[in-house]
Amino acid sequence: MNKTKLSFAVVALVAFITVFSNEAKAQENPVTFGIKAGANLSTFGGDLKDTKYALRYQVGITADIVLTNNLYILTGLDFQTKGVKYNPKSAPNVKYNPMYLQLPVNIGYKFDLGSDIGLVVNAGPYVAYGIGGKAKSDGEKQSVFGKNKFKRFDYGLTGGVGVENGRIAINAGYEFGLANINDTKGSKIRNRNPYLTVGYKF
Repeated sequence: MNKTKLSFAVVALVAFITVFSNEAKAQENPVTFGIKAGANLSTFGGDLKDTKYALRYQVGITADIVLTNNLYILTGLDFQTKGVKYNPKSAPNVKYNPMYLQLPVNIGYKFDLGSDIGLVVNAGPYVAYGIGGKAKSDGEKQSVFGKNKFKRFDYGLTGGVGVENGRIAINAGYEFGLANINDTKGSKIRNRNPYLTVGYKF
């Protein structure tokens, strides 16, 4: 995906949120904001072999936009660290640690289980932009993004399931990157990211 197409996708997502936010204004308490933090168990999909999962983290703000009594748009803005441990047999080991600002736009459905407990299932797209991070090998560090390194733009699909108890929310999910983030010819590399987060709704 080139920059023009990605810009169009971002504009479309913002328009999507705006339209349904306007539809939600008639609802009581149409938007609920929150914060979250959690762990990523990140890796790469695609052609890169000899990789191991890397424990990373994420923090973010959340916004639940009411569409109906049980149907929501679940969005927000996340700071994500992803990456992988690359252990090839005939080359030095490398630890990749790209950092992203990420915007998810999921459709979520909340099942009321009683006693202020709800079960939430959600799915939708995300877009992300790389803002930093390092590749570390034999004590040397260099930027993970740039020409013949990783592309900054990423996009994909995400889905998950969570439990809400009052203002506390626990979510587990998976991010399936669709973009080839490798800026060199040959191997295709895509982000893969199982995660677990704990959040608080205001």
